[in-house]
Amino acid sequence: MKEIVLIEDDFNIRETTVDILELSNYKVHTADNGKDGVKLVKEIQPDLVLCDIKMPGYNGYEVLRILSRLPETATIPFIFLSSNNLKEDIRKGMNLGADDYLTKPFKEMDLLDAIECRLKRSQAFNDIKQVDIKGLSDFMDLANEITPLNELKNKRLVKKYAKNEIIFKEEDYVKNVYFIISGKVKRIETDSHGKEFLDDIHYPNQFFGYLSLFNSDNSKHSRTAIAIENTEVALIPKEDFKTLIFKNREIAANFIKMISGNVMDKEKRLLQLAYASVRERVANLILKLHHEELQNKNTTGVVRISRDDLANIIGTSKESLIRTLTEFKKDNIIITGRAEIKLLDKNRMLRIANGF
Repeated sequence: MKEIVLIEDDFNIRETTVDILELSNYKVHTADNGKDGVKLVKEIQPDLVLCDIKMPGYNGYEVLRILSRLPETATIPFIFLSSNNLKEDIRKGMNLGADDYLTKPFKEMDLLDAIECRLKRSQAFNDIKQVDIKGLSDFMDLANEITPLNELKNKRLVKKYAKNEIIFKEEDYVKNVYFIISGKVKRIETDSHGKEFLDDIHYPNQFFGYLSLFNSDNSKHSRTAIAIENTEVALIPKEDFKTLIFKNREIAANFIKMISGNVMDKEKRLLQLAYASVRERVANLILKLHHEELQNKNTTGVVRISRDDLANIIGTSKESLIRTLTEFKKDNIIITGRAEIKLLDKNRMLRIANGF
């Protein structure tokens, strides 16, 4: 049974709306002011929120603003109920991220239709579990339905890059957000002395270049992106995507979920650089890359990457890396070849990665 929080200070309207919703098989929780309404939504985390605008304590706009900033409530569909049908008020509510706006007194079917529509759309976003090219396409199609960007779908350019071909260079102006369909991409940072460092490796079904979304219009890339092997990438125009995610809370929140795994992985790697030994860092990276290969249907799990790139990611010298790999090889934990590593004993590697 779907749960709804109704925030409404008018007793008669509140009770009538509860009756309508409960007869339609919704479980309803109520609050008669904005402050209690926010507490209730945080506690219940319902499937949808119905909220009046003019109320004691927090008004409806303030309720929406607070809920939109909380990760646990940001994606909950939100519908305003108001006795005021002025265009300025409606526009203000929608600009804040409301999903719909019903003017009181509303018809029973209008209320139920609005709720059903928002719940279906929310479920459709939640059903996109797999972040692959189909998931990206489904995500963009859903987003396109609720924005005026009707050309967005047609702007999903797919481009192929050969091994070692540059996708964009440091100091190039930002034009797109990138999504890898196949292949691998590395990002290189250059220090003030001209020395290059490998910042990250991106695999199929991952975004990169997305931090540019939040920079100024004349922003430039701070890294160089290079195809490690033959690679196919979907290019999403930066300005279109910025307009898209800033226009709708659901889209923004779901996009953040799609990329948050990359951020968490980088935080973990930074902690390892600070506290873990070279041996532990090498073990962790081999496990990570092995997992990425298996996730991308490489049944052997063989990691193909140069020793230079491995050393750069770990933050150690090439010599130290090679010594560590040689130790692992002698202990029959891995087999190495030219720019290849095959994991033989995952359990032993896990113990090393955990400091044992």
